[in-house]
Amino acid sequence: MLDFITWNADPVLFSFGPFAVRWYGLAFAVGFIIGYNIVGRMFKHEGAPEKWLGILLAYIVVATIVGSRLGHVFFYEWDFYSKHPAEILKIWNGGLASHGGTIANIIAVFLFSWFVTKKPASWTFDKLVIAIALVGGLIRLGNLMNSEIYGGETDLPWGFIFVRDGETVPKHPTQIYEALCYFALFGLLMWMYWKKNAEERPYLITGIFFIGIFLPRFLIEYVKNVQVASEYEMIAKYGMNLGQMLSIPFILLGIGLVIWAMSHPRQHWTFPNKFAEEIAAEKPRNPYAKKK
Repeated sequence: MLDFITWNADPVLFSFGPFAVRWYGLAFAVGFIIGYNIVGRMFKHEGAPEKWLGILLAYIVVATIVGSRLGHVFFYEWDFYSKHPAEILKIWNGGLASHGGTIANIIAVFLFSWFVTKKPASWTFDKLVIAIALVGGLIRLGNLMNSEIYGGETDLPWGFIFVRDGETVPKHPTQIYEALCYFALFGLLMWMYWKKNAEERPYLITGIFFIGIFLPRFLIEYVKNVQVASEYEMIAKYGMNLGQMLSIPFILLGIGLVIWAMSHPRQHWTFPNKFAEEIAAEKPRNPYAKKK
């Protein structure tokens, strides 16, 4: 077996002129495209209007980008960005935080539910989080291609030497650890929805999602390098870094949602497997109705 893996991937897939397509951006795009189709199947399965899909996509894209960026700014490097506010807009220089994206997406779903679906927010959450688990795994693979957010030194045979980042000793490929956890969670949630009708227990899928995303994140942080130097003081004081502290509320929220979902009766629904527009088009017209 190999003693380690030398990793020197180019983060740029291809470029043309001043523009470059990066693996990280491609991971984002592919994730959103696949996620759009997955949620679309669920909307059709439950007879929701097809037009809601495009609206939801707009809400989520904006929330993910803005929330992830502001999460990094406020949670990790506020001392820098408070003195250089123009740098906040330079998202292409890196700096996204999943906890900020999660908070923004929660807000976006509530707004989407209030203004668009007029349904309980759980109806949207229990579909959207399934796609988010897949997107999260793809984004971590994008982090791997960028040679970023990896772990500390290791002597395990799958340790990566991130040459592009100037490393000379094997490090934990924590991007792969997280990606595998998120892909496994995606499979579990898909099974719960399509095979066990778990959506009939509002917030059950969402609760499992929060636990399945943030508990592995909490544990993997123990072997991951800190993102900013100020976290060393936090670790010395609390025994946890910022990523772990931000994960705890989401883990507790997930546990609470699972308990709530399992303590309420199952809602039995009939699924038409057609969009609302298709159902309406198939309704027989009244032959005696006056033509306009």
